[in-house]
Amino acid sequence: MRAIYLFGESHFSQKMPIDPNFDQNREVSGEENGVKVWGDVNKPSQLGIHGTHVAVDFDICLADGACLEDCPVDVFEWVDTPGHPESEIKASPMNEAQCIDCMLCVDVCPVDAIDVDPGRAGRI
Repeated sequence: MRAIYLFGESHFSQKMPIDPNFDQNREVSGEENGVKVWGDVNKPSQLGIHGTHVAVDFDICLADGACLEDCPVDVFEWVDTPGHPESEIKASPMNEAQCIDCMLCVDVCPVDAIDVDPGRAGRI
């Protein structure tokens, strides 16, 4: 949850975390940067969930970079998302096949925009 301070008061802007069952609740709408895109896409404001094994909800991601910094196997790369209201860049899991399921990215994401599930990758 992030706080927005207006005139000395704290107003909380809270978005729901990534849906851990997105692969059951959304359809694949396309592919970008070598990963599936799940859900409705209406650029620039609605971008869907990118990736399957490692999934990033682009509509929640605020691009603080913690996942890129902490990932030991470089799963994420920056991609441009001009005009998106949260941020104009996103952390794309374009190297999700390299994921070792350490969950560091999930732990450090301040807005819960990332989900890692080895079952979605057929690993378990």
